[in-house]
Amino acid sequence: MLIKTYGAAVQGIDAIVVTIEVSVHQGVGFSLVGLPDTAVKESFQRVQTALAQCGMKWPHRAVVVNMSPADVRKEGAAYDLPIALGILAASEQMSGESMAGYMIMGEMSLDGSVLPIRGALPMAIKARELGFKGLILPKANVTEAAVVNNLEVYGVENLREVMGFFDGSCHLEPTVINTREEFGRAQSDFDCDFSEVKGQENVKRAFEVACAGGHNILLVGAPGAGKSMMAKRLPSILPPLTLQEALETTKIHSVAGKLKRGSMLMTTRPFRAPHHTISPVALVGGGTYPVPGEISLAHNGVLFLDEFPEFSRQVLEVMRQPLEDGHISIARARYSIDYPAGFMLVASMNPCPCGYYNHPSKECTCPPGAVTKYLGRISGPLMDRIDLQVEIMPVPFEELSSAAPGESSETIRARVIKARAIQSHRYKGIAGVHCNAQMTSRLLERYCRLDEECMRVLETAMKRFDMSARAYDRIRKVARTIADIDYSSSLPVEEAAVAPILVHHMAEAISYRNLDRSTWGASTDFPASRH
Repeated sequence: MLIKTYGAAVQGIDAIVVTIEVSVHQGVGFSLVGLPDTAVKESFQRVQTALAQCGMKWPHRAVVVNMSPADVRKEGAAYDLPIALGILAASEQMSGESMAGYMIMGEMSLDGSVLPIRGALPMAIKARELGFKGLILPKANVTEAAVVNNLEVYGVENLREVMGFFDGSCHLEPTVINTREEFGRAQSDFDCDFSEVKGQENVKRAFEVACAGGHNILLVGAPGAGKSMMAKRLPSILPPLTLQEALETTKIHSVAGKLKRGSMLMTTRPFRAPHHTISPVALVGGGTYPVPGEISLAHNGVLFLDEFPEFSRQVLEVMRQPLEDGHISIARARYSIDYPAGFMLVASMNPCPCGYYNHPSKECTCPPGAVTKYLGRISGPLMDRIDLQVEIMPVPFEELSSAAPGESSETIRARVIKARAIQSHRYKGIAGVHCNAQMTSRLLERYCRLDEECMRVLETAMKRFDMSARAYDRIRKVARTIADIDYSSSLPVEEAAVAPILVHHMAEAISYRNLDRSTWGASTDFPASRH
């Protein structure tokens, strides 16, 4: 007898349907075909033992399992459950009439219990897209998949429950989640707040500008100046995830197996902080069994690289293309995969090996040339892709000991959200552009036109500091963001979206490039920001 069950395989961050055909006929032996990996091939021992533990019989005839499409590699143990059900139905130990309407996935232990799997959310999205009536998967994954509307999602704990469900002897209730209600409930739940940061008003301002426009930022300062502490508070001032962003972010973490049991949609932007010993493959993704890397796990959020120059040159250079394109293409001999990589890069570093170059009270002990050599670990092209380069000075004792709290994350976030609303209106209908950092050259010419005074200030800076053409574009984008923050409190969204960039906006944007190679440690003649 021939029975078909349906599962899914994950490619990149999307799923494709896998048809599992099981034939039980005259003969002996077990055959599993359809490009299965070792874990799938080992399902024979798991399924055989699980059936015996559940009081069922392994058919003493020839069993052939075909997994279609045959040219797509099937990986992992998540096919155990549909294979077991197909064998039981094909050997007429249970009814298989209604199985065609359900996508089924789950790893099985030897006692027949069903274990968690990866990629439940993209599987649920694909099941709804293809018109399946429902999805059956482990109970540990049910809340993750149930965020997909118009699909019956059933969580099961063991093989007997699924058999009873299809035989009609066991009633299962589908899991129902009000996605929008649950999503909106936890969007402002943060452990850290900028009100806990003493002083450093100029750095807080730089963070506000970076978050408002989605710009990359580099912090340079002595040990203990507060670089890591402030970076970890960055998600608390980023604008909340939209529902579409939350779905996309959750899909990536689901495929990578990073979601906690019982979790639903991710409600806060991801903050990834890999150690500087990370390998290039772990950063960009891939491997023998491809999974998303850290830059994809930081999609729609923050990738924080502490001790920036300590990362290997190869690791840093592989970020150049994703920083520009917002996605990473991984091509190997056996596969080619696209992962999203629209992240905000936040990096921190000491100014020199000893950490005290440019320190107001401590003397740098590095030998001649050490500062330049240390900064030279970061290539010019990568430095050009960092929009804001901010030098951090230690907080004076008077500010450090002050009992007065600083400005809260909620207050800063409100201004960031207003600035993002202006950008959303400005780029409405333009695919792939949601904030100023994503502007193309054509959009730059349209929305970042400069008057004579602004152009004169920018020209002087470009010539004096020997900046690149990329830095020229980055400065204009940052100036546009500063103008958006400025206008957000005084003009309606429609007017602010087309309001001009003024000279003090340009001056502040240039001041955030004070760590370019030719200007390291030098002072500028540009006026201080009015903010």
